[in-house]
Amino acid sequence: MAARQEPHREPTPSPEEFRVAVEQMLGARLRPEVACEEMPAPQRIAPFASALSADVTVDGAEIGTGRIVLLHDPAGNDAWGGTFRCVAYVRAEIDPEMVTDPLLAGVGWSWLTEALNAHGAAFAASSGTVTKVASESFGGMSDEAATAQLEIRASWTPAGDVAAHVEAWGELLCTASGLPPVPEGVTSMPSRRGQRGRV
Repeated sequence: MAARQEPHREPTPSPEEFRVAVEQMLGARLRPEVACEEMPAPQRIAPFASALSADVTVDGAEIGTGRIVLLHDPAGNDAWGGTFRCVAYVRAEIDPEMVTDPLLAGVGWSWLTEALNAHGAAFAASSGTVTKVASESFGGMSDEAATAQLEIRASWTPAGDVAAHVEAWGELLCTASGLPPVPEGVTSMPSRRGQRGRV
């Protein structure tokens, strides 16, 4: 029996509003320690999506990683309260002793809201989680040091220039990774590795 072939369907062209937002997303300026590139975006959450992944590297060591996805539904989404949604993830290495700090999760969430506000990235309907993970090794691996990570998952409805939201995510990634803030009045200039190029 011959296999039934699905009719070929051309992809739906992206709306101009989404194309502009993606250009803004790709034009965001991140710190030199952040190597960022486009990655495949999830296809079933919204009609249109674009995504970036990033790693924070200091002295050759990767100390943080993350991704941000821009979703767009031209028809709007009641849960979002708009037609766009940012979905972000950050994971960073932390001192194992910090895991027991009961305030760490709340502080981690405040890093996100403070970064959005500092970049003038207006937002609404934010939600998310902050997770602390600690690992200790035993048996044949007992000589390995304990490790700990902080994971932040968040989503929010952006307003205005999407670049500001991506830059805030980049700042969150750096803060969670333990990098000191850029002094006021100093502009972050991406290094050659800092923006790995567009696909």
